[in-house]
Amino acid sequence: MDENNPVMKLLIEGMEAEMKGKMPDACALFQQAWAARQDDYEACMAAHFLARHQDSPQATLQWNQEALNRAKSAGDDRVQSFYASLYLNLGYSYETLGNQVEARAYYQMAANGLDHVPEGPYKEVVRDGITRGLRRVDCIDDCDDQRFVWSR
Repeated sequence: MDENNPVMKLLIEGMEAEMKGKMPDACALFQQAWAARQDDYEACMAAHFLARHQDSPQATLQWNQEALNRAKSAGDDRVQSFYASLYLNLGYSYETLGNQVEARAYYQMAANGLDHVPEGPYKEVVRDGITRGLRRVDCIDDCDDQRFVWSR
């Protein structure tokens, strides 16, 4: 993230507030970032973080879809490494809403996009989320244990 960009500064401050457990402050900062967005890339990033602070699974899905739509509209390399995470979040939204077919499709798209994520801790977090998501949706009908519980 470009720390000199005003929208990115707000997103960074929001993430810092999240880490301190100040969720209302984080949400307010993400809303400010959304209001200040100047292009589709900034809108993608703000929508991604706003999705995490919604009151319903349907609203979370809508913000996750908005983030993906804005990433596609941005049409440049800045979002390329972000698609795996966007697809992962959409997969989880569909899973939460009980649509295992869509969830699996998005988890698979996330897995297919991992090659564009730079090596490092972020990639490992995304990879772990994809693995766990795929296990959960593939396990729905034939597993009777709760090994694959998602932790947010």
